[in-house]
Amino acid sequence: MASLILDERDQVFVLHEMLDVEKLCASQRYADFSRDTFDMILTEAQKLATDAVLPTLAESDKQGCRLVDGQVHVPECFHKPYKVYCEGGWNCMTFPPEIGGQGLPAVIRTAAHDWFAHNFSFISYPGLGEGAAHLIVTYGSEAQKAKYLPKMVSGEWGGTMCLTEPGAGSDVGNLSTKAIRQPDGTFRLQGTKIFITSGDSDLVTNVIHPVLARIEGDPAGTKGISIFLVPKYLVNADGSLGRRNDFEIAKIEEKMGIHGSATCLINFGDNGDCYAELLGNEREGMKVMFQLMNEARLSVGMQGLASATIAYLHALKYTKERLQGSSLLEFKNPEAPRVAIINHPDVRRMLLWMKSHVDGMRAMTYFTAYCLDKHEVMEDEAEKDKWLGLAEMLTPILKAYCSDMGFRVTETAMQCYGGYGFCAEYPVEQFLRDEKIASIYEGANGIQALDLVGRKMGMKKGAYFMGLLAEMNATCATYKGSLPDLAADVQAAVDALAEMGMYFAGCAKAGKFLVPITNAYPFLMLMSKVIMAWFLLWEAGVAKAKLDTLAKAKGADPADAAGWTAFVKNDKDAAFYTGKLSSAKYFIKNVLPEVDAAIKAIKNEDMSLLEIPEEAFAS
Repeated sequence: MASLILDERDQVFVLHEMLDVEKLCASQRYADFSRDTFDMILTEAQKLATDAVLPTLAESDKQGCRLVDGQVHVPECFHKPYKVYCEGGWNCMTFPPEIGGQGLPAVIRTAAHDWFAHNFSFISYPGLGEGAAHLIVTYGSEAQKAKYLPKMVSGEWGGTMCLTEPGAGSDVGNLSTKAIRQPDGTFRLQGTKIFITSGDSDLVTNVIHPVLARIEGDPAGTKGISIFLVPKYLVNADGSLGRRNDFEIAKIEEKMGIHGSATCLINFGDNGDCYAELLGNEREGMKVMFQLMNEARLSVGMQGLASATIAYLHALKYTKERLQGSSLLEFKNPEAPRVAIINHPDVRRMLLWMKSHVDGMRAMTYFTAYCLDKHEVMEDEAEKDKWLGLAEMLTPILKAYCSDMGFRVTETAMQCYGGYGFCAEYPVEQFLRDEKIASIYEGANGIQALDLVGRKMGMKKGAYFMGLLAEMNATCATYKGSLPDLAADVQAAVDALAEMGMYFAGCAKAGKFLVPITNAYPFLMLMSKVIMAWFLLWEAGVAKAKLDTLAKAKGADPADAAGWTAFVKNDKDAAFYTGKLSSAKYFIKNVLPEVDAAIKAIKNEDMSLLEIPEEAFAS
């Protein structure tokens, strides 16, 4: 039976038919791998997800986490899969083999985690540990690497990301946690952090917290922030665990979803003895933490993709099985047999809307990871910078669009179920609850929009934005012969996006900087839809070539309507490629036109949102 976690055929298509990731193996960095290796890894990922991760989804939601005597106890059902996950080397897949990793490309790690991210409560524990370990790999001293990495890479110890405070969420520079310098070069921390994902766990014997704080006497704002490693248990010289550090898990938040993930409030240094080690250089905390934040943003985009995928596949299965109403062609016949609801036009509209978004989001997610791999393997500096630039541009888009649309897909899937979808009898209501947080944490999506407009668009004097436009232009040129209508529509949207970039630059020069700032989120959504159309056109172009070759080999003629229908119905590859063409056509013809309306709205330069007095919002 086909998986209800993700469509493995689509995964193969994006990796091998679209991106041709095996070409990475031609580089020295990935020379030990092959397509066979990659395929074997993903087969095992599917098995682990199906047998161990998915079965804990509903149970962990009901059980939740408990705080007992300062120790977080995660759902009991997580313990066995976590052990299997770590023993299989799924954590730290991209880390160098010399420190216990597998040295795999980021795109293969991304594809593997595509199988796991539907259960974000579970995957948050090893995922946060991996991110914290990667900070130490990049910025840690040799002593810190020797002390912490072996057991973090193995999964015996966990990690977190401690940024947010009650008065400093998106405004990180306003944090109040302070670091007090000690004569031996260590520090003592005092302060409170909130909303700490996987803040503690009985899955591991120690937790290493990277914590943002300000050294006493350092300047205000983000320039004065440093980052510290704060272990739950201090580590003795021989590697054994010493005393419990002076911080308290004061609370587990009660949340709408991801109940199996312990979102904690942590008080550091209530007794004045919270041991901390500086990570990297003083006053470079934001630089260090941005590595983890960017990785987390890509993971949150993956959460959106995974939630959308599992919701769509469940809805698709339900609509094929649920009998309701008669065929539209026989609506006047009271004796007409009941048909599966997938036959009803509005249900088909919802399904194709969901499919087109899932297809585009998977391509975007994998391509962004592939850009990071290309950056690593390229020897020419200009080429390295090109691929880095593409990843930089796509990161806020991936985080914001995939998390927002991931939620919209789960919502649309629920609509397909009707009243049953709103009930806990079916899993779609949990998919929706678990996904909502994705647009809020790791930088709310409004922050991602400001990052895109205020920082990313201008990086390298606009060179990264121009590089992205060049890639999209090249795809349109490639497929203007085989898919002229769709390519023309996408090209027009790409041109409009380029013009909007110039328009925003003109607003800045004219002193109208509030126009791009107040329209940052609408612009991000506009740009996201153009990028989605680009990926879907790319997929359609590959699919059409494959379908034409397949049809020729099977003697199928598109001019023979009945014969072609039978061909598509009876050949799995033909059906799959036809689905890719339909997905692209639907999005480009029905969703992409929304870009024109967004451009018109932005160019109105309406400042209502700033002009309305606070008192006028409600009486």
